[in-house]
Amino acid sequence: MFRQAIILCLLLVSATSQSAMRQYAASVETSNWQLANESRLQCTLSHPVPGYGDAMFISQASKQLNMEFELDMHLLPKSFDLAAVYSVPPSWMPGAMPKRIADMTLRTQYNGDLPEKAAWTMLSELEKGYWPTIYYQDWYNQYDKVAVALNASNFLPVYRQFVNCVSHLLPYSFDDISYTVLSYKKNSTDLTKYAEKRLEMIGEYLKEDTDLELVLLDGYTDSYGGRWNNEQLSLRRANQVKDYFTAMGVDSSRIEVSGHGEKRHISPNINSDTRALNRRVVVRLSKG
Repeated sequence: MFRQAIILCLLLVSATSQSAMRQYAASVETSNWQLANESRLQCTLSHPVPGYGDAMFISQASKQLNMEFELDMHLLPKSFDLAAVYSVPPSWMPGAMPKRIADMTLRTQYNGDLPEKAAWTMLSELEKGYWPTIYYQDWYNQYDKVAVALNASNFLPVYRQFVNCVSHLLPYSFDDISYTVLSYKKNSTDLTKYAEKRLEMIGEYLKEDTDLELVLLDGYTDSYGGRWNNEQLSLRRANQVKDYFTAMGVDSSRIEVSGHGEKRHISPNINSDTRALNRRVVVRLSKG
């Protein structure tokens, strides 16, 4: 009887030790890397983790190269915690040692994420065949720890596409162009050289993202010329910009044009340099 009790205890201990670490990872055969979002505004490299969620590397259009890792979990954290992220060698790399990459903060009811340096490190480790793995204490079961691994199988071909996508991102973001002042030459609808470049930047953006909620165009002039003529000139300038945007695919019903003529000066009209600041179309973009 005593011997049977000892055997039963050993079996229970063995079962407990085996269930202490719940592991989530795609198998070698099912490891699937996808370029889920490919445009000049955003590139997303995703990897489904069966039974757990999705791992994603995201880079967006910006003045500076950027990268972020996001762990999209089916069951969001129940409490605040800290996860350890390691680069783990697969079984076919005998003798290789795990390497600590970073700590990942787990916030209540939010996906896990890591900043640029850690994200790039994970990508480079995947490129070498290692499996970035995230370890943490399960917030739903005090007896379990969780390991979430990114399988490096089938990674390289899609990663190369992802890097190519990142290299073609626009070198500016929506915030960089959402408020733009276009300047004009004297008594004409011709933009200055700098304003032409700014308008081209907005046009390149609109080619990629035509889902704008509203575009406001406000035209202005300096105080030289008759009041009525200046008002008409400001309208022509704003409508010319509207035509440019509609050619880029923006629904004309979402574009509002106003011509204010010589009203609302932002600079004194005392010399050619100060007057030039008043000859403008203000572009304001809004999206949901």
